[in-house]
Amino acid sequence: MNTWKNKLPPLGTLGPFIALLVACAFFATQSERFLSSQNFSLILAQVMVVGVIAIGQTMIILTAGIDLSCGMVMALGGIVMSKFAADFGLPAPVAIACGIAVTTLFGLLNGLLVTRIKLPPFIVTLGTLNIAFAITQLYSGSQTVTDIPAGMTMLGNTFKFGDAAVAYGALLMLALYVLAWFGLRETAAGRHVYAVGNNAEATRLTGIPTERVLLGVYVLAGVFYGIAAVLGVARTGAGDPNAGQTENLDAITAVVLGGTSLFGGRGVVLGSLVGALIVGVFRNGLTLMGVSSVYQILVTGILVILAVATDQMSHKGAR
Repeated sequence: MNTWKNKLPPLGTLGPFIALLVACAFFATQSERFLSSQNFSLILAQVMVVGVIAIGQTMIILTAGIDLSCGMVMALGGIVMSKFAADFGLPAPVAIACGIAVTTLFGLLNGLLVTRIKLPPFIVTLGTLNIAFAITQLYSGSQTVTDIPAGMTMLGNTFKFGDAAVAYGALLMLALYVLAWFGLRETAAGRHVYAVGNNAEATRLTGIPTERVLLGVYVLAGVFYGIAAVLGVARTGAGDPNAGQTENLDAITAVVLGGTSLFGGRGVVLGSLVGALIVGVFRNGLTLMGVSSVYQILVTGILVILAVATDQMSHKGAR
């Protein structure tokens, strides 16, 4: 009996998945359209941008940090790749690479300020959030970029899966989660990320280069923000300078709802996917019920407070 119990996943891992199932069951009783395959494919398409941002955010939170700039850095990457393609006529792959390079540089900047100057991640990323927002507005002239090549919107295209039209970008998001899960769970670098989040000083004393680990995490997070920018452009068919203004909080909400501890060192990246789906399910279900978007934001706020409170009590109980 004890052996059987030991094989069960911990409740903290199952909790987000159970919450997702409960939310789906509730909204299924409120709308006949909710359980349709078309609606589920729509939810996947709606969460793919935030879902990819949440991968980078998860890695940073696992190190006991936080990144408030992720949404605006993503928006800047989208504007850069869109304008490079529209204004300079660059091929889609080259323009996309330029956009990802910009988001990666912001990740490097965040990482250097945190590791070299020892500034708190909250303050650093609050500053770079404003910097990214200002550059985005100035470079775009606060205008949406629409004249972009078809190659940049390919991931927004769909394929038939039964009755559903599934976006290729949603498949990319799922593949990235599997890759991130494997990297964090099965590689030495991934285990170092958890170790830094648990106790950075003790990890440093064991010979692990904690500053290099932290810098690598912020840089890699910047890469994920760039990929999210590609998905955002592909989904909307345009570079929007006003994008990213809520994605930072949505990504943090997804990570916390997914069971990753804000104190660092605890969490599973696949939980962030479940967290993103929870947010997507609530917004989709409330929309089908005819609930105002203001109340949708209210519900999201309540969810993240409950998740953080649970994490706080769990952390105190573990001490």
